[in-house]
Amino acid sequence: MSDTSGYLIVGAVAAVVTFVLTPIVGWAASRLGWVSEPDERRVHQTPTPHIGGVAMYVGFVAAVIVAAGLSRFDPLFDTNSEPLGVVLGCGVVFATGLLDDVFDMSAPGKVTGIVLAGVVLVTFGVTMFNFRVPFFDFFQLDDWSPLVTVFWLLGMTQAVNLIDGLDGLAAGIVAIAAGSFFLYSTHLRELGMLVEPNIGPLIAVIAAGVCVGFLPHNFNPAKIFMGDSGALFLGALMATSTSVVGGRSTPLSEQGFAGQTYFFLAPLFIPLFILGVPIVDMVFAVLRRATRRQGLATADKGHLHHRLMDLGHGQRRSVLILWLWTALLSGFVLYPVYSGAGTAVAPFGVLALGLVLYTVLHPQWRRARGAG
Repeated sequence: MSDTSGYLIVGAVAAVVTFVLTPIVGWAASRLGWVSEPDERRVHQTPTPHIGGVAMYVGFVAAVIVAAGLSRFDPLFDTNSEPLGVVLGCGVVFATGLLDDVFDMSAPGKVTGIVLAGVVLVTFGVTMFNFRVPFFDFFQLDDWSPLVTVFWLLGMTQAVNLIDGLDGLAAGIVAIAAGSFFLYSTHLRELGMLVEPNIGPLIAVIAAGVCVGFLPHNFNPAKIFMGDSGALFLGALMATSTSVVGGRSTPLSEQGFAGQTYFFLAPLFIPLFILGVPIVDMVFAVLRRATRRQGLATADKGHLHHRLMDLGHGQRRSVLILWLWTALLSGFVLYPVYSGAGTAVAPFGVLALGLVLYTVLHPQWRRARGAG
């Protein structure tokens, strides 16, 4: 079995199990009253089940079990504690989100749960080893590794959680980002630039599969929401995958990678591009709430998707625009890596400009056409 086919099988298992279980979870949630009621901040109009993360986590565990049974992944599972650590650590994140979905946990309580999950990951060896600043230096984290790993987990989980505000938005963005990071990380591995065995590509393809399986039930009009159990869990999967890839690249010389140095020698920065939409949204949310002297957990309608709707875009078009931004940023990363043309970024600049113009002008054009 080839490397790629093994990964695709595991990703497909995650997608199928999640797809099949999601309606069952939705039915059970409706019977138990675990639904999200419409209010002035939310955009949905009917009570909707909001524990879709249950199906996601089960799909993830099923995919890991299948991977453990494939000989292709023996190096990852034999005498290696990291797979169990990821299942348990991400399980703690999932459980924290589920408790919040059902009982409305306080913000400090959720942070405590995520920090506990980080401790579990560190205990099982799922940590960063190093950190490289492009064109500057290569740092061994050593004693700082647990702290950096926990902060990375906190950042990623909150970024995905904050962007989960429209039907299909978070699932689509993470599907694109995880799929792109899978391609990027497997290419690094083919070049011998990752410390092996590395679980990062496997977790990335499972994250993409889980999102693909959930998305048909979650796209507008959504039959079920992922809730904090799903959003925080997806953030944990992305944090785990990116940390063990970006934080374990080998300190190779910059020679031989002209035009691609940034993309090969700063892999920990790559998720900041691929997940640019939720990360930018998180940064602006923190700044916005800090300037208003509000708590960081205070909900508002100032997120990117809310602003798109204020411009005049509907739910579906707002989601598609943010998906396109994620795909564009992912292409910006992947094209130099696979083509060798590290300086050929002009086409992405043109596409970005076109997307900006469409975002700003399309609602005005429609209003002008309607008035005429």
